[in-house]
Amino acid sequence: MVSAVSAHAQSPSSPTAATQPVGSAVSGPTTQPPPAAPPSAEEETLPSQTAPVLFHIGPLPVTNSIVCTWIVAAVILVVVRATTWKNLKEIPSGMQNVIEALVEGWESLMGDILDPRVARWVFPYATTFFIFIVLSNYVDLIPGVGSIGVGTPVPHSLLPFAVKNVQQPFFRPPTTDANLTVAMAGIFLVMSLYWAVRYNGFWGLIKHIFGVKMETNKWLYPLFLLLFLFIGVMELVSILFARPVALAMRLFGNIFAGETILEMTFHVKSFLASLALSTVAYCYETFVCLVQAFVFALLVVAFVGTMCAHPDQEHGH
Repeated sequence: MVSAVSAHAQSPSSPTAATQPVGSAVSGPTTQPPPAAPPSAEEETLPSQTAPVLFHIGPLPVTNSIVCTWIVAAVILVVVRATTWKNLKEIPSGMQNVIEALVEGWESLMGDILDPRVARWVFPYATTFFIFIVLSNYVDLIPGVGSIGVGTPVPHSLLPFAVKNVQQPFFRPPTTDANLTVAMAGIFLVMSLYWAVRYNGFWGLIKHIFGVKMETNKWLYPLFLLLFLFIGVMELVSILFARPVALAMRLFGNIFAGETILEMTFHVKSFLASLALSTVAYCYETFVCLVQAFVFALLVVAFVGTMCAHPDQEHGH
């Protein structure tokens, strides 16, 4: 009888056995997931898409990209002032000759795309965009930009004594901050609409976007009217959304990608491989920075040209 009770108490169906924790019944170590590996130095040194805030002026946060924007703007003002203030010559030389050649070449190119009246309006903005963007892009190639600041020092394969700050660098190329490229695209949107209304008139612009742009007879006109109304809606979406986004994201994406590639080549473990890759990346980025500035300014001219076309050109579509 006693043995029967003891056997019942030790059986798996007994309440005592059922209430025992599983871990106490199984001998041996328990399996636990391995801890997550910490990020490598290469991952930590990649540029952040968000520009860190250095200080505040009242409620306004000032980021390192804003500081570089101020520096680029100051350089432009000083150079232009120095080359045009009491130094203009009838026969240009030196920096005046370079500036006049660039201005005349760019003005001639715009004259082939835009109506002469529209070209006079767009020329100052497109030229300013080009000069500001190309200098802002080349900031990325200046040693120390993105690597001098406050943060955790990380060993540099090319320059072991250099400090790479992954938290708060003092300087950042302005065009690697999407806030700046979006702001420039917003300026383009407002000014392009203003120029289009000034050139076409308000109702003329509506007709330019939604009107029938081909010869047709009166029986087919309603069908083509519906077709061009649909095309006009797509054109309106392009004017208000697609074009500004294309301008902002193309510039930001290319320059930010270039900065990331440069950082990756600098932190290759092999010194010779890092030197070779960074040299190639520098040469490539020198070309890309110039091309992206030219593309942005040329797209501004082309987009305005589609909204301020000659009447004969519009009729020929």
